[in-house]
Amino acid sequence: MRRKKEWLVFGLGITLIVMCIWKFGGTLWLITGQRVLEKSVSNTVRLFLPEYYVEEDREVKAWRSIGACVWPGYYSSEETKGAVPGDKYVQAGKDITSEVYIVEDETTNYESLAREENLNYESMLRENHLAKETAASVQDGPQVDGSLSGGDGGIVGGEKVCVINREKLNDFDYLCQNFYIIDSSTTADSSVLNAKTLLGKDMTVSREGEDPQILIYHTHSQEGYADSVPGDSGSSVVAVGNYLAELLTNQYGFSVLHHTGEYDVDDRDHAYSNAAPALQQILADNPGIQVVIDLHRDSVREETHLVTEINGKQTAKIMFFNGLCKPPEGSMWNLQNPYLEDNLAFSLQLQIAAAEKYPDFTRRIYLKGYRYNMNYCPKSLLVEVGAQNNSLQEAKNAMEPLADILAEVLQ
Repeated sequence: MRRKKEWLVFGLGITLIVMCIWKFGGTLWLITGQRVLEKSVSNTVRLFLPEYYVEEDREVKAWRSIGACVWPGYYSSEETKGAVPGDKYVQAGKDITSEVYIVEDETTNYESLAREENLNYESMLRENHLAKETAASVQDGPQVDGSLSGGDGGIVGGEKVCVINREKLNDFDYLCQNFYIIDSSTTADSSVLNAKTLLGKDMTVSREGEDPQILIYHTHSQEGYADSVPGDSGSSVVAVGNYLAELLTNQYGFSVLHHTGEYDVDDRDHAYSNAAPALQQILADNPGIQVVIDLHRDSVREETHLVTEINGKQTAKIMFFNGLCKPPEGSMWNLQNPYLEDNLAFSLQLQIAAAEKYPDFTRRIYLKGYRYNMNYCPKSLLVEVGAQNNSLQEAKNAMEPLADILAEVLQ
């Protein structure tokens, strides 16, 4: 009788185990199977592709490893600690679903930069739309001490129409809110954006010697306007550069070299890296160059029209652009710009000059976390002139006030 009870208890135990397996076996198998698969893939990656093996906090991230193998330039993560050759990462900002990291070294920096910007095109359009909506704050905010002369958003004879209160610019929050847009790919504090320091820098150029003093070139020479003919430099941003060079030479007496090399034909992703050697060679051949201007055309939503009226002319708005070489969480790669402070001083002084002479002409200065070949000359300037839906004439008209404020700051 006792033995029968033992068999009965044993049978009930077996039945209970079978029921549990029947009930929960799928979940247990799913968890166990995933873990086994993850371990197998990770070990395979570690064995055959050790350079792509990633381990964080003692937990193997096999799927990150697979992503790095297939797309070595791009993968999503909240924190990156080694793995891809070069061991240098740049946080390029957050898109809708994840944080994107790009492998950075001296040979791949510009390609990665361009690819990231192309992949995040919609995000850039949203940010540009924000710039359009907020650009007027420079004129509407309390930083203007008072009007000096009349005029509907422009000047007559190069006179100032208002004065920017320099004391208020020492308030970091005030400075950022009225004069800058800081992209999610970077960060800035008062040690970087110090108005007193930046406005105190001497931006004048020497006109001694026969060498050109100003270089104008185009990293993206294929950028055109609403009425441009594709492939025709006579109707693209290059034509806008021609007009700026003419104004600076004939009206303001500068010696200007306009370089029309093409670096984005059929390969926009490599434009910055393609342009860098040529830029260095030009500077080496022309040691008198003290100002480098990279002239671009922006992209915005079609319903946004970046235009204002200056001296009775429909004029495309412009935007100064700076790369800070600095992602949000601190320096994560070895990209250096010894002229960063000079770059920032140049754009801010031009922005102030424009606000005082040509209200509503400039959008706020855009700051992003890269370098943009601005590390070769202290007075380097990247300018976005209008957008794809501006006319070529509107873009050319913008060169007249731009040349005027350049002359004011440089002489």
